[in-house]
Amino acid sequence: MSTYRYSRWDGSQQLPPFDADDVLRALSEDVLAEGDVRRALQRLMQRGMRGARGGDIPGLRRILEQLRRRRQAELERSNLDTVLSDLEERLARIIEQERAGIERRLHDAEQASLDAPPGEAQDQARLGEQVLRRTAQQRRDRLDALPPNLAGRINGLRDYEFMDPDARDAFNALSDELRQQVLQNFFQGLKEGVQRVTPEDLTGVREMVRDLNQLLEKHAEGTDTQADFEAFMTQHGHYFPPGIENVDQLIDHLHRQASQMASLLASLSPEMREELQGMMDELLRDDRLRWDMARLAGNLQALRPDQAFGEPYPFEGDEPMGLPEAMAAIDRQQRYDAMEEQLIGARDPDGLSRIDPDLLRDLAGDDATDDLAQLRELTRALEEAGYLERDGGRLELTARAARRLGTQALADIFSRLRRESLGSHALPEAGTGGERTDETKPYEFGDPFAVDINRTLLNAMTRTGPGLPVAIGPADFEVHRSEETTVSSTVLLLDMSRSMLLRGCSTAAKRVAMALHTLIATKYPRDRLYVVGFAYYARQIAPEAIATLSPYEFEYGTNLQHALIIARGLLGRRGGNKEIVVITDGEPTAHIANGQVEFAYPPTMRTMQSTLREVGRATRDGIVINTFMLERSRYLSEFVDLMSRINRGRAFYVEPEHLGEYVLVDYVSKKRKRVA
Repeated sequence: MSTYRYSRWDGSQQLPPFDADDVLRALSEDVLAEGDVRRALQRLMQRGMRGARGGDIPGLRRILEQLRRRRQAELERSNLDTVLSDLEERLARIIEQERAGIERRLHDAEQASLDAPPGEAQDQARLGEQVLRRTAQQRRDRLDALPPNLAGRINGLRDYEFMDPDARDAFNALSDELRQQVLQNFFQGLKEGVQRVTPEDLTGVREMVRDLNQLLEKHAEGTDTQADFEAFMTQHGHYFPPGIENVDQLIDHLHRQASQMASLLASLSPEMREELQGMMDELLRDDRLRWDMARLAGNLQALRPDQAFGEPYPFEGDEPMGLPEAMAAIDRQQRYDAMEEQLIGARDPDGLSRIDPDLLRDLAGDDATDDLAQLRELTRALEEAGYLERDGGRLELTARAARRLGTQALADIFSRLRRESLGSHALPEAGTGGERTDETKPYEFGDPFAVDINRTLLNAMTRTGPGLPVAIGPADFEVHRSEETTVSSTVLLLDMSRSMLLRGCSTAAKRVAMALHTLIATKYPRDRLYVVGFAYYARQIAPEAIATLSPYEFEYGTNLQHALIIARGLLGRRGGNKEIVVITDGEPTAHIANGQVEFAYPPTMRTMQSTLREVGRATRDGIVINTFMLERSRYLSEFVDLMSRINRGRAFYVEPEHLGEYVLVDYVSKKRKRVA
């Protein structure tokens, strides 16, 4: 038993903005139009929906907008063309430090010669000073001759003999750091602080890159094994992040890393690109590693030819960045790319679940993460309400969802009928005795116990007189009379020809079929409804499957003859009123002869005659055929007129958006009644 607790509204309570029925209603148009729950969910996730209790439920489009705004703000803030400015300044300070060291050495030598005692010691000191001056001038000339670009200066200082030991150590540290930054983009094992990464110290890296190229080339040929991968990772795994379990994952990781440097180069101005490329070449000059790295880049592009490699990013701000910051900015832009691709590709609840909310918060902010959480609730609400289920890898609406869609369609149609004063509204009472009337009668055993309390109390007070308590006896009870309707069996023939789809009539027809099924199941439970779809041939359709009829099931042909054959077979076993409701937008263009379907357009006389013969057979069986035409063509009108003359059924021309009102009003109004 459920327990409900009520309290005064104080403004702190929060109502959920939607429930599962709201989500199902938002899906209904797309489901009916395409019959594909997955595509309908995808569109709902893209656009979001308006909550029934106020407020919007955002879609992926809004999350994408937030993501793109944050990305653009970063692009407009940073300036990549300053990527080497810090390095140039540091190198300039090293050169100035060397110049100062030269002058200091000269000053020390001059002071030593002055302080030396006269004689041989002083002569040696002066000779040393002269040699030092010549050496110092050579060093000054070398420094003055250094090229203006960074790569040229690094090259010029590579073989330069520093006179200042601190300047020498600073240059070596800078060279090692730059070499490390070039390599660390690929290999995680080189990211732990600034270490000595001289050409002599790169033996392990050389071996790893060589073995890596061999592994990738074997993979390209299809000759590698998992054992090859495991042997490589056993020896060189410390250069890569954890979690890589096979060659394909290793390739994906390396491709992303290599693409960062390629994107950085592509995003720079031509002058800056040339300078950075020259600097990287200079750092790996005279080393086999340089060629192996180029070979690695080629292997990665060959193994992932369909993936973007080195996409440029339009940084256009003023905030300067060094090389590490630039690489981090490129990495972040690639994360934006991956997140945007993931959001665009989210086509079902599983796609939403794969989006990392923490990464989304980092890239797009808290609002985007909150929007994603609300969006996930849409599909979760459907599953928890029993409207959505999984069949293997497919998402499907349940029978409960189909019934609910029919109820919604019925409510929509009746709401329009009420607005147009056509009556036929839903009753608040439920029972088994038919529809209640305003007339009453004394209760008899077996009557539905629909007590009229006012007449019952009046009868008691008339018998016993006024006063309290009122003594009610069995003879005082008075009940409402009820109207019992005749039992009906109906076959709805639903045109599923391609023209119904192209003219936009299929959705309206499906909605009417669902609403009529719901009406009969809830208001006239003893009645029966069958649905038969017909195009090139006809087939019976379960009412629960109407909502998810696919557009691909709408074929060429209008085989009304076959549909009438199936309908007569279904109605032949039923008693009471028997009716066929035909919803179509064109005259018959196919029939069955000798067990084969004959199709022709324009329709042949044989097709017309075969179909009309079935109309005659239905008429002799006492079946009424009512036809709803969704197209006002001369050929269709003439054919339906012949049907009506033979069967004496009714024919309607109706716009698709009003089809449900005509069909339901006709079904309700033709019910013959007997007052009980």
